Amino acid sequence: MAQNSVLIVDDDLKITKLLQSYFEKDGFAVKMAHDGKQALRLIFEDKPDIIVLDLMLPEIDGLEICRQVRKKSDIPILMLTARDEEADRLIGLEIGADDYVAKPFSPREIVARAKVILRRTQKSAEKPQL
Repeated sequence: MAQNSVLIVDDDLKITKLLQSYFEKDGFAVKMAHDGKQALRLIFEDKPDIIVLDLMLPEIDGLEICRQVRKKSDIPILMLTARDEEADRLIGLEIGADDYVAKPFSPREIVARAKVILRRTQKSAEKPQL
């Protein structure tokens, strides 16, 4: 079975390093981006299996990244952000996020949620059409 890849997009270096260590322990290939422009470049060049995306980023915010990705791809997106108001969660989900987790968070829960999303999306891609 091929190794899953994750792109972690957050301008907080501590968060990206923390998540990197948890994802790598679980066998993921990890790339990181710290601003929106870098994130979009890596998304379209590397085509990760899943994206963990912060909303508040320099250059291009997470909502705009999500919109641009959804125009061209169905790569799963797990939003991870300090914005935890219901309206923020609803907007994130409505524009295409597969899940939404507010900070502070458990790194193990983020990895577990990512694996669940991948299990669901990869199985539906393999299903024969009825």
